[in-house]
Amino acid sequence: MSATLRPASAADAPAIAALMRDCFTATFGHLYAPEDLAAFLDGLTLERWRAEIADAAFAFLLAEEDGRLVGFAKLGPHSLPVTPTGPMIELRQLYLAADQHGRGLAQAMMDWVIATARQRGAGELFLSVYVDNHRARRFYERYGFATVGLYDFMVGNHRDEDDLMRLAL
Repeated sequence: MSATLRPASAADAPAIAALMRDCFTATFGHLYAPEDLAAFLDGLTLERWRAEIADAAFAFLLAEEDGRLVGFAKLGPHSLPVTPTGPMIELRQLYLAADQHGRGLAQAMMDWVIATARQRGAGELFLSVYVDNHRARRFYERYGFATVGLYDFMVGNHRDEDDLMRLAL
């Protein structure tokens, strides 16, 4: 791994938005009608990214290589339909450019996610992952995440089934 990990600033919003759009489309775009994919991606505005970066309830980690954003992770407050047993946080997104897979970067990012969740006092870490995204599910399971339910993830008018996963910290 030769990437540099760092926190995000408001100036990073365009690069985060572009990477999210590229990764989501490359991984899942074939599943959706073009209008559903467009509606979902259009909701991820620069203003929204900037607001989340500025909000202390969120935490971002960026991965850069040679000045190019190649990955990011975002933690945020409770939004999933889960009932935590105490203080919790969610892994809202963890995206990595395809050319970075298998280089150890995802592990370094997940180590940050777990350490940051603990530093923020969370006793539980939740996430949702598309049920047919087997690579991601295996990755999370290696860290001890367990499936605790299902979640309807909407992409435009298209309903995907996601696994809700939990890690006790």
